[in-house]
Amino acid sequence: MKVNEYVSEFECFFGELLREHPELVEDQRKGWNIWWDHKVDLEAERVARTDAVPTPAYYYH
Repeated sequence: MKVNEYVSEFECFFGELLREHPELVEDQRKGWNIWWDHKVDLEAERVARTDAVPTPAYYYH
């Protein structure tokens, strides 16, 4: 670290947390893969968009 480089309390805390618990990085990657890195079925997306019933402007009658 450079002498004049500012490090916030959060960065210090988070850096120490990751040094003490390196398994958190792998858990984060697994979570990312579950929610974001998956194949998208474009046909299913198209069907969902075209089959949707529009919500009226004033929903509560």
